[in-house]
Amino acid sequence: MHQIRLLAPAEADAARPDLVDLLFDCVEGGASVNFVKPMTREKSESWWHGALASHARGERLILIAEVDGRIDGSVQLVPAGQENQPHRADIAKLLVHRRARRNGLGAALMQAAEDEARRIGRTLLTLDTETGSAGERLYQRLGWTLFGQVPGYAVTADGTHRQTCSFFYKVL
Repeated sequence: MHQIRLLAPAEADAARPDLVDLLFDCVEGGASVNFVKPMTREKSESWWHGALASHARGERLILIAEVDGRIDGSVQLVPAGQENQPHRADIAKLLVHRRARRNGLGAALMQAAEDEARRIGRTLLTLDTETGSAGERLYQRLGWTLFGQVPGYAVTADGTHRQTCSFFYKVL
């Protein structure tokens, strides 16, 4: 069974190899998370370098799901930095390794992110995902409200076409 917890910034270097593998695996598996194939470990490493630095500065919170010392999933909570939005945060990069899918880990990570948002006083969450994706179905099952779609918003992970993106919010 996976343990989900907030990654401490001091643990970032030790977690980096698993996180790099996680992002690499998700993109190679077709996940729409801002990357286009061919995915490389260098692209994943570069992205995590920036994300973990942001985490260390307190600009985002990274939650991980681990089992047997291995990270199989993560999700990020990015508190809005605007002065007039101290109540809001974005959910970013819900990632579940292909070896751990179809066991409720995505839902558990989302619940943990919502709990963390409540803990830090954020009561309005937003996110976006590829229309028609497993992520979209998950967010609908978890009670998120669809508030719009933008046609051709992003290129699919396989680079073949532009895909519509669905935008969601949830009031906690």
